[in-house]
Amino acid sequence: MSRVIGTRLRKQAGYKIPALAPARSHPSRYLELRERIQIADLLQLGQSIRTIAAQLGRSPSTVSRELRRHRDATGRYLPRTAQHDAEVQRSRPKPPRLVADPRLRLLVQRKLNRCWSPDEISGWLRKSFPDDLTMRVCPETIYRALLLREDHGLHKRFALKLRTGRRIRKTRWTSRFKQGSRIRNMTMIDQRPAEHSSKLLAGNWEGDLLVGVGSVSAMVTLRERKTQYGIVVNLPVDHTAASVNAAVVAAFAPLPRHLKRSLTWDQGVEMSSHEALTAATGVPIYFPERSSPWQRGANENFNGLVDWSPEVGHLI
Repeated sequence: MSRVIGTRLRKQAGYKIPALAPARSHPSRYLELRERIQIADLLQLGQSIRTIAAQLGRSPSTVSRELRRHRDATGRYLPRTAQHDAEVQRSRPKPPRLVADPRLRLLVQRKLNRCWSPDEISGWLRKSFPDDLTMRVCPETIYRALLLREDHGLHKRFALKLRTGRRIRKTRWTSRFKQGSRIRNMTMIDQRPAEHSSKLLAGNWEGDLLVGVGSVSAMVTLRERKTQYGIVVNLPVDHTAASVNAAVVAAFAPLPRHLKRSLTWDQGVEMSSHEALTAATGVPIYFPERSSPWQRGANENFNGLVDWSPEVGHLI
């Protein structure tokens, strides 16, 4: 360390020797060895799980999970062995799931090569290997292996097999309103009434604008959340705010009033005239957080599956 840096640090500390940091204690949500020994003793006395949990001051589910995870093949619970196994499981960093298991990685790659989605792969593994817990992987693990820059076991070429074809995962924006936004007076999705948030009543729609390669083509997609009915509106000229408003007005025109309760749309610039759209249709418009497509899940799935077939809905 240079003398300048040392002097600066001494001034920041008020020319006092800082106190030693206290020893790091175990997080309270983890069981300690003392508690595991107590669990074993109480089991020997024939106490129930709820009684053991009450004496430890823990939730019964905590004790139940502990016994389910750390009993051996004969059903015995050994506290010191359980403590060692828990410490090994908590150790970081861990090898990624698809790096440590070549067999699982091969199956995932085969399904990705057939353009299966991570959710479909995860469900297929649970169904095909119901008794083999080593052949389980959640969809997020597959997405992370494909879209993060670190090596998590899958080659990046398989990312092209996803519906979006995206090769990286974009960082989510941390603010609702970014400087220069063209949308004013937005009503956010967390202010949406309960009747518009639930799927008990029909008439709550989600919408989006899809733009083709080179912005030479565009269409508006609408998806009703309860019935999953979809509408696709072609925009042959342009995809300005006025054109999008006219397309949505035309799509909603033949619908009865009870099927036009609300519309949720992302924060695209095509909604810069959303107040005029609400005035023309009488449908309130709500906006999700930036870069939060899961808040409009029905429409996002519809965009990935739309294939211009009659079963999707109808094309205007």
